[in-house]
Amino acid sequence: MQTLLSGLIELVIVFELLSCDLDLLAVHLHGEKRLFVVLLLLCLVVVSSVFAGLALEGAAASHTREGIDAIAADVFHETGTEVPYLVGTMIELPRAALMAGEIAEEGAFFSFGTNDLTQTTLGVSRDDSARFLAPYVEKGIFPRDPFVSLDIEGVGQLVELAAERGRATRPDIKLGICGEHGGDPASIAFCEKVGLNYVSASPYRVPIARLAAAQAALG
Repeated sequence: MQTLLSGLIELVIVFELLSCDLDLLAVHLHGEKRLFVVLLLLCLVVVSSVFAGLALEGAAASHTREGIDAIAADVFHETGTEVPYLVGTMIELPRAALMAGEIAEEGAFFSFGTNDLTQTTLGVSRDDSARFLAPYVEKGIFPRDPFVSLDIEGVGQLVELAAERGRATRPDIKLGICGEHGGDPASIAFCEKVGLNYVSASPYRVPIARLAAAQAALG
């Protein structure tokens, strides 16, 4: 299992650069227009995640992918440079997890956004939970804070189900999680158990995530 840094910094760079004039962008990048292509395609992948993450399956997901591929083809043609890329989606809603088999017809990867998937599954706002969640944990209603350590019995079932349905449609699909749970050892052990390929963690949690992933892999 791989551990990845959060993509937040890269995404901020993308949107800042794409707000620039193309000529200024080329100067800013010291003439390396190929870097612009990479950043633009990263932005395209993010756009696909936004739309596909709305649990639009079938024709809608196909339309989104076709649009992204068309833009990528135009960029490749104009620059004379091609870079490999994947079109995939965040899974952040229970319905998206349930429809994972159909979404995988168009998506080459799933990134489970477990912060939002936890909110939408439990019907609990992470922003507000600190004010009332502690007694639930103290009384054993939740074994742990579900925004710190993944709710394996509930949210975990959706992740496992989506992984199974995604692989049934696309055996080589790449699967991972991003969010606070990516730095939690118990959550990482669950990810290893259900066969996810990677976890994405904020920089300060990467050492813990790497150790936990190694321990989970060794059993």
